[in-house]
Amino acid sequence: VQLQASGGGLVQAGGSLRLSCTAFATIGMAWFRQAPGKEREFVAAISWRDGRRYYADSVKDRFTISRDKATTRINLQMNSLKLEDTAVYYCGGLRTTATWGSKSSSDFDSWGQGTQVTVSS
Repeated sequence: VQLQASGGGLVQAGGSLRLSCTAFATIGMAWFRQAPGKEREFVAAISWRDGRRYYADSVKDRFTISRDKATTRINLQMNSLKLEDTAVYYCGGLRTTATWGSKSSSDFDSWGQGTQVTVSS
């Protein structure tokens, strides 16, 4: 399974965007991001079963991850965007061998094509 992220775009600092990703019934799903020249970085994760969530400190209180079981999608509402949020955003599924709470990209798979988010000043 390869996941498909969408919803990216160009937005001014302080603005908002909502990303969406096709999902599948797994333990958890997450959003990661990767800026040019940097490693893939954890953003947020959600339990598909009960909706528990955890976030990177850098996005806590600004981003909200959610799941929609009816459409089998996960979403990322991004508010108060900053220049440093500029990156390609990817969604991934938590491996069955991984531990809930992991923020390591190696514990996630099914990466598909990401979506570009560009925040301008």
